[in-house]
Amino acid sequence: MNKKDLKKFKELLEERRREILDQAESTKEKGMNFDPDDLPDEVDLASSEADQSMNLRLRDRERVLLKKVDKALKKIEDEEYGVCESCGEEIGVKRLLARPVTDLCIKCKEEQERVERAYAES
Repeated sequence: MNKKDLKKFKELLEERRREILDQAESTKEKGMNFDPDDLPDEVDLASSEADQSMNLRLRDRERVLLKKVDKALKKIEDEEYGVCESCGEEIGVKRLLARPVTDLCIKCKEEQERVERAYAES
């Protein structure tokens, strides 16, 4: 991969990292706590608990994505970005544009998904 492409992916990943951190900060500022005494009935309480549960799941997904972004940025720094962790072949630029945090080429990812489906079906 050429330096121009690496620079573009680094900027893309850094921007995504900032977005995730900004979103996390925004969620934290909204507050995850609620006082059950402030809610007039059981339906309101259940709704608030469901909202809180959804927010926690979203934050967990963001945390996982942040780890992937950091891993990809480290790979750029170590000059290993864009190389499939399974077969060692270069990952196509189109695939990286679609999923900049990927660590598998399309062929290896498809194989991984086939294995996962076969395992799930058995």
